[in-house]
Amino acid sequence: MPKNPAPAPAPATTDRSDDHDEYDDKYEFEDEYEDDDEYEKNPVVETLVEDDRFGAITVRLDTELGEVTVEGESVPRIELFRAEGTEAEDHIPVGTRKGSLLTLTVDGEEAVLDPAKGRLSRRSYRVDVRHADHAWRLVPDSIPGSRLLRDEQHIGDFSSDGDGSVIAEWREDAEPEPLDAALGYALAVAFGTGAQPWWMIAIEMVGDMTPG
Repeated sequence: MPKNPAPAPAPATTDRSDDHDEYDDKYEFEDEYEDDDEYEKNPVVETLVEDDRFGAITVRLDTELGEVTVEGESVPRIELFRAEGTEAEDHIPVGTRKGSLLTLTVDGEEAVLDPAKGRLSRRSYRVDVRHADHAWRLVPDSIPGSRLLRDEQHIGDFSSDGDGSVIAEWREDAEPEPLDAALGYALAVAFGTGAQPWWMIAIEMVGDMTPG
């Protein structure tokens, strides 16, 4: 006599509400990543600096357009910008060290801006400005920092990683003026500060040329 057939297996059930939750979670997670990517790609950084001598100063860097703006109640407005349509160099916040492609204004009045090309020596990364019968220079004096000189007098020290943030320290024996501060912040943010000594660069160059 044949045996009774085995009962058919119950059809598998799917909790569609769980699937729906997983679907939502997945896309919420992806949206978060998209938001993060959008944030990371934002070319505009605006920083409010509390300067020890000049109070609140707003520093704005736009790496896409190649523009730097510095302003505050106690300092003149500085604008430094790259010529429209010119190609940017990624390692320079403002996009170029070619003076012919850059314009610097102090409260709307154009000043002379002369960045050096940046080679082996720290001095080759200096940036010079001439305006209203005075001369300023921002020049690296350590790996992270640069000193600011007005008419060859050392008045302060700046450090900026090229990300729009900047720190200034004024020398105790100096009497910085509002224009000194505005120019110092603008130049530090536009070009970054600091440089390796020539011998470290030379060692790296030799290492790069050595087969390995």
